[in-house]
Amino acid sequence: MSEELKRLNKYLSEAGYCSRRAADRLIEAGRVTLNDVIPEMGTKVASDDVVKVDGEIIGERKQDFVYLAFNKPVGIVCTTDTRVEKDNIIDYINYPKRIFPIGRLDKPSEGLILLTDDGDIVNKILRASNNHEKEYIVTVDTPISQTFIERMSGGIYLEDLDKRTKKCDVKKIDKFTFSIILTQGLNRQIRRMCEYLNYEVQTLKRIRIMNIKLDMPLGQYRELTKSEFQTLNNLISDSIKTFQPKKIDRT
Repeated sequence: MSEELKRLNKYLSEAGYCSRRAADRLIEAGRVTLNDVIPEMGTKVASDDVVKVDGEIIGERKQDFVYLAFNKPVGIVCTTDTRVEKDNIIDYINYPKRIFPIGRLDKPSEGLILLTDDGDIVNKILRASNNHEKEYIVTVDTPISQTFIERMSGGIYLEDLDKRTKKCDVKKIDKFTFSIILTQGLNRQIRRMCEYLNYEVQTLKRIRIMNIKLDMPLGQYRELTKSEFQTLNNLISDSIKTFQPKKIDRT
């Protein structure tokens, strides 16, 4: 029976090095070698091959994946490039294993972001077609009108992105504050939507990603509970999970 080969980007994601998308960028940049040769995109890996990133050997995973929920402060950048960005999320958390954020939360924003070393789960959570909910609390500089709520809810065409936002759930909380639930992940989406309607965002906090809620102090993280992970896994049920987390169930 012949050995089942893995694509190089899948190998790197399953090894917990990075997501498949990030792996593609590393391969394209020539930072990955296969048996000390720079491979082409789409190259497959056998069990006796030696894969390196920047000269570091990347082996197949023998441990459980890590899944963290983190309350990101304003000013921290959601990047793994610690060489370029001094205020990066990886150095801030200083977790003892290599992890990376699932998606982004821009520098002026705060709140919930998930981090993991499970490269396969990243694209399944971020994939727009899955309509995964993310909830935010936003304050703006101008009193919120009913027209503002209706237009934000109904979808706005963002000319610079050449895209219309999906319909979403928007509710007024007080004179300057509203909640919004998105199933999209366009770049600076809420800020762009508000700017289109001549409102300026003052504060933006993400309080929920799917079933995971923000419940830890600012700047701190926690592991997902078993029940949270099980529900999350059900929501992305097209995932094929090879490894399951061994976490303490705090629920």
